Amino acid sequence: MTLTTLPGTTRKPGRPSAPAGRRPTGLGRRVRDNLTGHAFLIGALLCFVVFSWYPMVRGVVMSFQRTRRGETTWVGWDNYARIIDDPSFWTAWKNTFYFTVLALVLGYAVPFFVAILLNEFRHARGYLRILVYLPVMLPPASALFLFKFYAYDPSDAGLFNAILKALHLPTSQWMQSPEMTMPAMVIASTWMNMGSAVLIYLAALQNIPGELYEAAELDGAGIWRRIRHVTIPQTRLILALLAMLQIVATMQLFIEPLILANGAGAQDSATSVAYLIYQHGFFQNDLNGAAALGVIMLVVLAGFSAVYARLTAKQD
Repeated sequence: MTLTTLPGTTRKPGRPSAPAGRRPTGLGRRVRDNLTGHAFLIGALLCFVVFSWYPMVRGVVMSFQRTRRGETTWVGWDNYARIIDDPSFWTAWKNTFYFTVLALVLGYAVPFFVAILLNEFRHARGYLRILVYLPVMLPPASALFLFKFYAYDPSDAGLFNAILKALHLPTSQWMQSPEMTMPAMVIASTWMNMGSAVLIYLAALQNIPGELYEAAELDGAGIWRRIRHVTIPQTRLILALLAMLQIVATMQLFIEPLILANGAGAQDSATSVAYLIYQHGFFQNDLNGAAALGVIMLVVLAGFSAVYARLTAKQD
């Protein structure tokens, strides 16, 4: 038996062609070819919806409700009014803003100048980077307990008090003192978290053309003028981005007061907004009040981010 081919058609050996009407479309072919990638994307999207968006939406709904003995009723803005009338609300916001300002003065400037210093080294640069990044690899709770029981010991056996005593300076009670609570937490937080910022700054500094520094030196510019007129302008975008991230992170102050100050601290000097949310939710069993306070924090951070984005857009 012989096969015949119709005139005007060709028959290619190999895999038979799909019947007419069943050929995959362009979209279907792309989905089929990238099925693995879509599967990973769908999984990540589901995790994001379940663990991020749903709790956020659920928290907003709970902030307008009141749950007692298993019965939920709508109460409108009552939870917000009750939270705002609480004196601890304003104390928590004052402490949080105070911590944020101190963190910007110390925790934002120190990593930048440490990166500039490390960038000047020609030997043992890798070792110094590891040394600076080492605190980031420690669990935050372990690092804070190290500060609490070793560095901030109010007796002369504490590391910081021993240094002050050796310099013939007055010692401090640190976390037992309302005036020193926030500065002490800023020091510990800066030590724990500055390693990541230092590495980012180092990457930005190494992308600055060396010709700019050579031209500045020929013009007689000193180290501070070179930093002001070359380094800062060339790293402006990185500085602005890390400033926003720093403010958003410090506004969510929680683990530092929880471990270093046992929560509220002396005379409520360590109470933050995030810790107040934790206190309402887990100690007072007031989940609706905690949700209302969380929504207020969300609005504040979203408002700050919007203002920041508008200002940086105008500068660009």
